[in-house]
Amino acid sequence: MKALLAGAAALALTVSPATAQVSADKPSVEQQIGAGGRPVGANWSRSPVIAQHGMAATAHPLATQVALDVLKDGGNAVDAAIAANAALGLMEPTGNGIGGDLFAIIYDPKSGKLYGINGSGRSPKGQTLDQLKQKLNGADALPPYGALPITIPGTVDAWFAMHERFGKRPMADNLAPAIRYAREGHPIAPVIGMYLDRAFKAYSAREDEFDFSNARKVWFADGGAPEAGEIFRNPDLANTLETIAREGRDAYYDGVLTGVMVDYLQAQGSAFTREDFASHHSEWVDPACAEYKDGYELCELPPNSQGFAALQMVNILKNIDLSQWERGSPEAMHYLVEAKRLAYADVARFYADPDFSPFPQALLSDEYGAERFGLIDPARATPEFGPGEPKLEGAGDTTYMTVVDGDGMMVSLIQSNYRGMGGGLVAPGTGFMFQDRGELFSLDPAHPNAYEPGKRPFQTIIPAFVKKDGQPYMTLGLMGGGMQPQGHVQVLVNIVDYGMNLQEAGDAARFNHDGGPQPTEALNGPFADPLGTLFVEPGIPAETVERLQAMGHKVEVIDNGIMFGGYQAIARDPETGVLTGATEMRKDGQASGY
Repeated sequence: MKALLAGAAALALTVSPATAQVSADKPSVEQQIGAGGRPVGANWSRSPVIAQHGMAATAHPLATQVALDVLKDGGNAVDAAIAANAALGLMEPTGNGIGGDLFAIIYDPKSGKLYGINGSGRSPKGQTLDQLKQKLNGADALPPYGALPITIPGTVDAWFAMHERFGKRPMADNLAPAIRYAREGHPIAPVIGMYLDRAFKAYSAREDEFDFSNARKVWFADGGAPEAGEIFRNPDLANTLETIAREGRDAYYDGVLTGVMVDYLQAQGSAFTREDFASHHSEWVDPACAEYKDGYELCELPPNSQGFAALQMVNILKNIDLSQWERGSPEAMHYLVEAKRLAYADVARFYADPDFSPFPQALLSDEYGAERFGLIDPARATPEFGPGEPKLEGAGDTTYMTVVDGDGMMVSLIQSNYRGMGGGLVAPGTGFMFQDRGELFSLDPAHPNAYEPGKRPFQTIIPAFVKKDGQPYMTLGLMGGGMQPQGHVQVLVNIVDYGMNLQEAGDAARFNHDGGPQPTEALNGPFADPLGTLFVEPGIPAETVERLQAMGHKVEVIDNGIMFGGYQAIARDPETGVLTGATEMRKDGQASGY
């Protein structure tokens, strides 16, 4: 095996400067004890899960078990994914729910094809940019709370679209486990409990700006967030899901629930109408793939998501052999970060709803990737990267999960309410929070991502898929805003260039480059933070951090794992059908199979 991440092997032994200062009478846990030994593999990771007949990997062990129960009961990977996602909306409300959007990549073994679904919603059709700006009272961006950043939630429609095309079991059966857990209760998981506490404090600090009363009743009725191990029930959500199970997707978009939602949103200042909900539909889209090396191809969904940014990074990085350096070396880190910055400069300029601004396909060409690679100075961080000039052909909180069944159907699914738990608003008696995805619109009318009536905003959530030698190989996802494309590429590099297994590839220390041009800023700048900040985990060697700083990068070490995503993956051996799954330490999740 090639050299692994040079400080990730000491993940449990390395501390950031912020945690290095400890009292003399109580040394830190990191100083007291380090990682144990392992018979095989890196001592900072654990074994991936291996099974044959079916597998699921989600951010909550109970949701993973829900998926496996569905598979064992005759459902396929799509049925199991819907059931697990419904359960996660209850169990991990800090990351997802039926008030948010959904994207998925599905491999169908019968047709031998990849299918993509874009389940994202639009802005109100009857509200112009000028009318929105009047409501903003001079603010230069949409707020993260209240009615204005809400877009139509697309998850429920996406469930039914996936089920209509691929599902085997009745939707009522798929939703039954989530309904039961919502009514009977489930114990709060540790990481989710931490996020609930963060959400409560954030909302409480600004609750004079929006209606927090209904959300408080659902999740924080006792004056604070439920703690790890505490039994949590959400009977309102149980009733909502029962209505959807009984009456279908129209219950949400053109039925009794619609009236409740629209009446509430309008009372909060929203321009949404019943027709906005009734006209919503998911869109089937074609994933695109970019070949990296050694037969590996990364596949992503097109805009309005940011998935193609990962493909642009792959097309840049294929021009250099990263394996000539240690994974934790400043050289490897520098090329990865600069490739990210180059790709995201294009994200900020070109990525938007393709119904309003067609995506320039030249951004995904090998020639363009080589051209962008040529802009990287191997010795220093370039202070500012602008977008490229392709030949135009015409005009933070998330859950990722994956399920593969015994027939080889593979589902890579991501679902989100966007920032925090969403915008804070809960329609009376519904038990779920509306997303604040519209915060990602630009208010510059010249920008491709500018707010317009009936438009989908730029989306951060992206599922991924990997092919090997032209065959379906692996589902892959990693939660967390702008971390996602760069996280996909880091995991791919760990596997392809450094020989890590699926579990090691996710457990290894990561970086998250934040900043640079943003899709919400004015089209031609000036940009608030053109260089951005390179955040790294403690497993990145101190010597590498110092070298990167000397090369001009602004580097900070963060040791709580929050901003580095939450990874799940399942690989399927195309010859034997054996499944290998992984989840990671940064979440409460579980990969399991049978």
